[in-house]
This record gives sequence, structure tokens and C-alpha cells, in this order.
Amino acid sequence: MSLETNTPIARMPIAVLGAGAIGKMHIERIAQHPEVSLAGIADPSSAARDLADSLCVPWYADPLALLNETNAKAVIVATPNVTHTPIGLACIARGLPVLVEKPISDTLANARLLSDAAQTAGVPLMVGHQRRHNPILRRARELLQAGLLGTPVSAVVMATWLKPDEYFDMAWRRQIGGGPVMINMIHDIDAMRFLLGEVVSVQAQTSHLVRGFEVEDTASALLRFANGALCTLNTSDAAVAPWNWDLAAGEAAHYPKQEVDSMFISGTEASLTIPQLRIYRYAGQRGWHQTLTEERTPLHRADPYVAQLSHLRAVAEGRAMPVCSGPDGLRTLEVTLAVHEAARTGMTVQLSHG
Repeated sequence: MSLETNTPIARMPIAVLGAGAIGKMHIERIAQHPEVSLAGIADPSSAARDLADSLCVPWYADPLALLNETNAKAVIVATPNVTHTPIGLACIARGLPVLVEKPISDTLANARLLSDAAQTAGVPLMVGHQRRHNPILRRARELLQAGLLGTPVSAVVMATWLKPDEYFDMAWRRQIGGGPVMINMIHDIDAMRFLLGEVVSVQAQTSHLVRGFEVEDTASALLRFANGALCTLNTSDAAVAPWNWDLAAGEAAHYPKQEVDSMFISGTEASLTIPQLRIYRYAGQRGWHQTLTEERTPLHRADPYVAQLSHLRAVAEGRAMPVCSGPDGLRTLEVTLAVHEAARTGMTVQLSHG
């Protein structure tokens, strides 16, 4: 006869490299998570040192020093994009499973170097497109894969909102690469890849006329998917509007939630809105003169960053495959960079995969 026990599982120690906004978000979630613990923080700022002191965990200015001396079993890299590849390679060389925040790296060459190194070494590499862990997006994927929409034909995705003036006090946010294409649209591109598959071509335009910075404040892109579906993406951080994932999905408490949708996917049998998960279709005779029915699947709410930490542990222990792998992150970066290229050249950018 076996006796059941309530002995809690040991928490897996995770090191966090980079204690900026996204690094702090991970640190906050780790502190409350039953499956993981914080092994240490690496960030040269005095604020990061004070944060580590307040949490009674080791602090290092140099991430390599933390990697050499920590007892971490996995690592989260939330440092500037240009450092993702060298730091990620250092983790891989030490056999440490690593979650790299999006984008996977600063260039396609560096992203490919990192992804290939992880595959060669057999060390898990995950990319922090956290929306893939949101139950809302996962439910939308289930509905699409079940064939509810028939053949997907079009999608419209919006990320329009107003970033405050002080957001641009940091110089890199006024420079090429620091705008809403790489910061915001990349998440929408990854979500559409998660739902509709691979992108085969990109057209785009950008504008920086509102603020006059070097970086764009508004962008529009047209994606063609391998399955034939077309998707338009509109993003602007200079618009007074609620139509974006962050305000609509309620993932983060510091954004006031709006009861709106930001994604609209249409198919030959039905259409779906996200994140409200409204389904529109015909109950009987079909055609534009007929009445569409509206259903709403129950909303599924959960913190995707918490789910991502559980997933990181499962992947590190060999119990799961990455939801967003290195090659996945590489392909999302390729499409996002193609938006900039298409806008710069005025040409359609053809992508090799798909």
C-alpha cells in the first residue's frame, strides 16, 4: 500500500540576466511561482543591485560571472537585443536551457548562429513570445485547427495606441529598430504565424511624420501565408485608440483593460475575433442577405508569463518541447525585418520558407 504525501516539489532555480522592464516582470512572476525560484540577477545598474538585495539573491554586474557561479538550472535572457546571441551562446556552452526574450537576436545572422548552436549542442532554446502561452490565443488556434473557419482567407490585426512622451526619453526608442514594428508588430506577426502558418511574402509602408523621430511611429504590412490567406497588420504608437492586444487581452495589470478585439480572422465557413473569441457564421442558408449567428466561446484568462515559467521548467527537464523554439523565433524575426525592408525598398519581399 502506498501513502500519498503533500510534499511540495523543489523549485527550479532560474537566473535572470537583465533587470529592465521585462526582466522585472519575470522576476516578479518567479517570486510568486510554486515551481521555480530566483537564482540571481545580472544587471550592472544600481537599481538591479538594490532589487537583488531586497530579494536576498545574488547580484552580478556581469552576466558571465553569474553563469559561472550560480546554481541555476535555466536562464532567462532579458538584456538588450544585440547581446542576445553572445549571452545565449554562453548559456548553451554551459548546458543551461535558455529563454531569450523577443526578438531572438538583433540580426538574422546572429539569430541563426544562436539557433543552430542550440540544436547542435542539444540544449533547449526558447524565445519569449509569451502570447503563445495565453489560453485565449491557444483556444483560437484550437478552433482554427478544428476547421471551424473552413479555409482561412483574410485577417486584420491592429496594434494602435498612444505611448506617452516620456517613453521616448531613452535614445534607442527614437532610433531605427526601436519602434512599434520591432517592439509591437513582431508579437502580432508571431501570433499570426502561430494561428495561420508560415509567411511567404511581405509588403509594407512606414511613417514617422507624427513625432518626426528617426524611428517609425506608424506602420502597415500585408502578409501572404503559404495557405493563401492574406493578413493586414496596422500599428501605431501615436494613435489614441484601444485596438491592441495589450489593452484588449488583459495580460498585464498595468494596462487598463478594454472590452474590444484587436484581431479578426475570416474564413469560408466562419469568422473569429480575438481576444473576445466571438464566432460569426450562418446557421442555415448562406449569403450576405442571410442573418449571421454570433457565438462567444468562454473567455480563458491566465497570466501567460506564469505559464511560460512552468513551460520553461518542463522543457528544461525534458518533459516538453518548446512552444516557441529557436527556429520559430528566427522565422518571426525574418518576417518582421522583411516589413522594414519592404517599407524601405517599396518592393514585395519574398521569404524562402513556407
